[in-house]
Amino acid sequence: MKLAVLWGKTSKQHQGDAVIELDNVGYNYGGGELLSNLSMQLAPGSFHFLTGPSGTGKTTLLKLCYGALTPTSGRVRVFNMDVKGLDRDQMAFLRRRVGVVHQDCRFLDHLPVIENIALPLTVSGRDLGQEQANLRELLNWVGLAERSDALPPELSGGERQRAALARSVILSPDVIIADEPTGNVDWEMSQRLLQLLVELNRMGKTILVATHDLSLIRAAKNQVQARVLRIYDKQLHLAGADL
Repeated sequence: MKLAVLWGKTSKQHQGDAVIELDNVGYNYGGGELLSNLSMQLAPGSFHFLTGPSGTGKTTLLKLCYGALTPTSGRVRVFNMDVKGLDRDQMAFLRRRVGVVHQDCRFLDHLPVIENIALPLTVSGRDLGQEQANLRELLNWVGLAERSDALPPELSGGERQRAALARSVILSPDVIIADEPTGNVDWEMSQRLLQLLVELNRMGKTILVATHDLSLIRAAKNQVQARVLRIYDKQLHLAGADL
């Protein structure tokens, strides 16, 4: 696959070191405790699903993992950096290495798809002229080559999710975090999105996917070795053996 040639394998993290580590993390929201004494480690190149009922804190946990929130108690380390006290440059470094697919897939509606996907390149000061071949290859990989000039309101739900995934990986992060990426698409598109995430994992990327769709998790068992984590009673529990 050409994209693997463009990006190569994840190599910045020593094998055995956790790329993301939560140690007895707690988080309070609205005066109440949402998460309590929660611990987990994501190893380089691992694939994790995060599940649990709505309102139990899946999105909050993801935000803790990429530094959008800081814990009320305990410690979160990403690439061996404590997220508390990171300066602006360190946070920018973290954001380049962790790609996030948000649940709501926000885009700038006046810009075509290809420019929306390229926004992280623009923000990081990269020369878009030199990135055109990579951009086109990325669009082809997510199946949007024919829709590169379309505006976001013209996209279907599945196309928006694939564009969001492309944008999250444009800087070749080591970790991809996806919050309910298949929540608003049909089963066929869910399978397509899952396959893209599996391909990223095979390139050496660490994947963390929050989902309430147990059918999606079951469908993954023949494609990837994954751990399933479930939030229950404010804490994380292993939902079963390796898929």
